Amino acid sequence: MKPSSSRLFQATRRLLRHENPLGLPKSGTPPRFQRGLPTKRRIPSVSHVIAVSSAKGGVGKSTIAANLSLAFARLGLRAGILDIDVFGPSIPTLFNLHDTIPQLSLDNQLLPLTAYGVKTMSIGYLVGESSAVVWRGPMLLKAVQQLLHDVAWGGLDVLVLDLPPGTGDAQLSVAQQVELDGAVVVTTPHALAVRDAVRGMDMFDKVGVPVLGLVQNMGVFACPHCRGETAVFGGSERVRRVCEERGLEFLGDVPLHENIGEDASRGKPTVVAEPESERAKVFMDMARMIGEKIGLEVGE
Repeated sequence: MKPSSSRLFQATRRLLRHENPLGLPKSGTPPRFQRGLPTKRRIPSVSHVIAVSSAKGGVGKSTIAANLSLAFARLGLRAGILDIDVFGPSIPTLFNLHDTIPQLSLDNQLLPLTAYGVKTMSIGYLVGESSAVVWRGPMLLKAVQQLLHDVAWGGLDVLVLDLPPGTGDAQLSVAQQVELDGAVVVTTPHALAVRDAVRGMDMFDKVGVPVLGLVQNMGVFACPHCRGETAVFGGSERVRRVCEERGLEFLGDVPLHENIGEDASRGKPTVVAEPESERAKVFMDMARMIGEKIGLEVGE
């Protein structure tokens, strides 16, 4: 064996014998993101802020967030929604606001675009519908910071933050910089989605953000032909069990219905498109439950 190969072999053996070869923090050591945290602050002229989150993509989080903000508005509140998903913004599509660019106020702040009585802001308004955002971490965090603090909301009772999926830089930046009244976690009944939802809740626990409850999306498929119902991803037992184990509220069970997806894709979410439907009622009840938890005075 050559000398260089021998040294490499010996170094590898030492590494493998080490009790912590990857250099992970020892048990009880605070995570790095908890050390030297920035001071949390309120978003100017916004009374209450809630985050809608999912640790897994594709569970319908943005559709839930959009309908929730619209439900708040329908209850008589001054509501807004902020799209934090820089790489995959959905709010321009959900609110049918593709071709309008936000103006700047006299203080050089972005002025929200309004649709269906809800004030909205998204990076998608600034980069174009088909443009890919190819940014590294520092640029991402700068964009998130500006979205959080450089928008002139003009007075809101409640602002819904549509977070990107996962538990990375953007989510931590929001949780560490903004005084949140709580987080709503969205999941499907699928076992993998529920596991990721639990990871998302753990992240909020570590940064001191209360989890207001879980929303189950696409729990039951309502067939438009036979009127039967099928639990495509399994029953709701997993989600309800997590709620029971953690002492959390089960906030709502949104069905897998073709109209919800169709309404969203044409920029007119269910609460606006079908306000008297059973599906819209789920969102309205959800808004009332959340409003009560964070101290909002909501109408009937």
